[in-house]
Amino acid sequence: MKLFAVFVCTLLSYCCVAQHYNNFKVSVYCRAYEVRQMGDTNNYLKPLWNEISRQLKVDKVYLETHRDLIVVNQDTLNIAKKFFKDRGIEVAGGITLTISEPNRFQTFCYSNPDDRKWVKHLSEYTAKNFDEFILDDFFFTNCKDDGAIKDKGDKSWTQYRLNLMTEAAKSLIVDPAKAVNPKVKVVVKYPNWYEHFAGMGFNLETEPKIFDGIYTGTETRDAVTSAQHLQPYLGYNIIRYYENIAPGKNGGGWVDPFGSSYADRYAEQLWITLFAKALEQTLFDFRSITRPIAATDRAAWQGQHTSFDYDEMMQPVNYNSGIPARPTTIARFAGYAFEKADKFLGQLGNPVGIKSYKPYHSVGEDFLQNFLGMAGLPMDMQPAFPAADSIVLLTEEAKFDNTIVDKIKKQLTDGKTVVITSGLLKNIQDKLNDIVELRYTDRKAIVQDYSAGTLRLVHADKPVLIPQIQYITNDSWEIVSGISGDNGWPILHSADYSKGHLYVLTIPDNFSDLYNLPVEALNKIRQVLGGQLNVQIEGPAKISLYVYDNNTFIVESFLDTETTVKAVTPTSFNTITDINSGAVINGELRKPGFSYIDRSVGVKNVYTFTLKPHSFRVFKMQQ
Repeated sequence: MKLFAVFVCTLLSYCCVAQHYNNFKVSVYCRAYEVRQMGDTNNYLKPLWNEISRQLKVDKVYLETHRDLIVVNQDTLNIAKKFFKDRGIEVAGGITLTISEPNRFQTFCYSNPDDRKWVKHLSEYTAKNFDEFILDDFFFTNCKDDGAIKDKGDKSWTQYRLNLMTEAAKSLIVDPAKAVNPKVKVVVKYPNWYEHFAGMGFNLETEPKIFDGIYTGTETRDAVTSAQHLQPYLGYNIIRYYENIAPGKNGGGWVDPFGSSYADRYAEQLWITLFAKALEQTLFDFRSITRPIAATDRAAWQGQHTSFDYDEMMQPVNYNSGIPARPTTIARFAGYAFEKADKFLGQLGNPVGIKSYKPYHSVGEDFLQNFLGMAGLPMDMQPAFPAADSIVLLTEEAKFDNTIVDKIKKQLTDGKTVVITSGLLKNIQDKLNDIVELRYTDRKAIVQDYSAGTLRLVHADKPVLIPQIQYITNDSWEIVSGISGDNGWPILHSADYSKGHLYVLTIPDNFSDLYNLPVEALNKIRQVLGGQLNVQIEGPAKISLYVYDNNTFIVESFLDTETTVKAVTPTSFNTITDINSGAVINGELRKPGFSYIDRSVGVKNVYTFTLKPHSFRVFKMQQ
């Protein structure tokens, strides 16, 4: 009898009790294509779910009611909802507002009465079934049919779509949903291509006030082979940006395994999302994470005990309280990544970084902050001008603020530092003349040698194409120069005004050429832009820094080889401790150099350490 009781308890645990991570929730999104099959519990849903939950702790599932004109029927939804609730899994709904995703993401025409009626029906149907639902990436419109052209009139497509989708959010989604279920929470997921939202009608200014929550697409995939060419750092930067747009309403990050050429790349996307302190991580999708593990998932640099240790990941596991077995699907990639991150996330404070102003609906030097993040500059993008900060970074996007020059002048007269990019200089140079006379010329230069505050030139491995910027000698000064032959041009330029300092950062024509700048140039740029932070890094590009307000930081390498990196802190800190290993690194005192910038930063402590390929280390600064 006792043995039977033990068996029953074990069975109940297997069926009903979900396991959890300590510092974040994990969700799995289920597309309508898969949800419509969940009525077959024994042959489809149960075996797949058992395999997923054996390798990964899951708190929640999103059950999609519609995608590509497929609507999951009520009986199937009832079976699926009961299945997950019986296992202690939280259940929410999802809607993808596409007519045909394979047809270049064909969306609904929100000026079409029939389409509007259908969208409203979907919102009502989903709200009847769930107390929370999320809109997947596609709450935008790319419709240019005759009706939309007529409806647009003389407005630009951007302005027309911004207005249209704001109206649709309220009258077709949120209001109808709450009319049938007053307690429903309606969330909109914003995808990763934030720079181009306005053109498709995603309205980051109005919609977060209409919806109960927002969600963040942190899928960056492979920067080279995927069509978007997004940099890995975007997964961190975009979480912080959306959090600044709607504080407290950003539900989490969303990653898929597509375009990840190796297991480490998938894990990196998950880690970066969590480094940004996302509260929840959604895995897209139920079908995709059941893809079998393949030999090609093991990266060439494996075997060096990297942060994603493939051989350790492949050890037997079973969260279903059964006999452990070797992982079989890429759900285990996620489970392993989450276990590693969960060990230290609770020891990190709130993320901090270099404030970069991006006005609503602005474009210009698209996604540049993510390239800068990959060059070791921790970004903190803001939709409002961050006047309180001592250092502000302004890219070309800031030209959308008609008062930007007045704001720059105010920062400088208050004794603060403003860094503008060459792209912004090109757009405001005539208005900037009262501060400093600089000219962004039509001429280009191919540079491969650099001067960074010493008489010795530094030669880089690859040439870089830059715009030539002209200035008045002794009115402003080159801090870092790009050299070609017997001539040179500013890479980082300095101008004094009142009690403050204005810097111009020259951006190469190809943003990824920032990664080809030599270490000496990158270090000087980090020294200036990160001057208000209590830690900077020194080393090559493709090393990212994440800083937190409790004297902790993470340094992550996206390089394929082991790399030596230095951290630089004020002398108030004497050691840094690796939170995961417990290793203590003592600081070495560095006296200031002879350059203007070196003299101004004073004495520092420097800590030297190595990073394995595609790995990170987590540190605590101590006095």
